[in-house]
Amino acid sequence: MQFPIKLYLTTTRWVDLTQPLLNLAFRIYLAKVFFYAGLTKIKTWDSTLMLFEYEYNVPLLPFDIAAYLATFAELVFPALLVIGLAGRFSAGALFVLNLVAAISYPDISPAGTNDHYFWGAMLLVLTVYGPGKLSVDAWIQQRFFSR
Repeated sequence: MQFPIKLYLTTTRWVDLTQPLLNLAFRIYLAKVFFYAGLTKIKTWDSTLMLFEYEYNVPLLPFDIAAYLATFAELVFPALLVIGLAGRFSAGALFVLNLVAAISYPDISPAGTNDHYFWGAMLLVLTVYGPGKLSVDAWIQQRFFSR
C-alpha cells in the first residue's frame, strides 16, 4: 500500500516543479495576444477610433477615451505581465479589458467568444494565484519581505 502513495507523492512533487514554467508560459502567451492587439490599434489609429465609435458598444465611456484606455492597457499590462511586475494587477486589468471586449462587440463569432473565454480563464488563474516564482514580484517578495 505504501508504493502507490509514494508514487503519487513523487508524481505530484514533479508536477509542482513545473508550476512556475506554466505560469511563465501563460504570461508570455497572453502578453503576446494583447500586445499585438495594442500594436494593431496604434498602426491603424483612425480605424481604431472608427471601430470604437461605430462598432464596439463600450459601456460608460466615450468612444475616444475607451480607445485610448484599451490601447494603453494592451501595451503596458502585457509588458508588466511578462516580467511579472504587478502581476496580479496586470492580469486583473487585462481580465477586465477582455471581459469588456467580449461583451462590447456585438458581431463576435463563436470562435472569438471561445478565445475570450480561454484568455479569461488564464488571466483569472494569474490574478488569483499570482505570476509565480519566475517573476519580479516573487523576487521582490523574497528580497524585501521574507524573514
